[in-house]
Amino acid sequence: MTKLDIVNEISTLTGVQKTDVSVCVEAFMKVVKDAMCEEENVYLRGFGTFVVKKRAQKIGRNITKNTSVIVPAHNYPGFKPAKSFQQRMKGEDVTAKD
Repeated sequence: MTKLDIVNEISTLTGVQKTDVSVCVEAFMKVVKDAMCEEENVYLRGFGTFVVKKRAQKIGRNITKNTSVIVPAHNYPGFKPAKSFQQRMKGEDVTAKD
């Protein structure tokens, strides 16, 4: 599913124009990205959590030159689905309030 598919689906479900839905989807993604760049997790109850994960410094190998390279510590985005979301993906009966 692409961003366009999401916009079309939301527009169909809500009756809101696609251009307005597109602006909302873009704004949502910007808010999530900005928060995560500030090392802030984003919690969406019933859906999941966008988490900032930390990767420690390590020594990597450049196999073509046969040299060691230091890979600095850095953050990367992750997603942890909500328990009800995981159960639904497994096909279990979920009576959660979505």
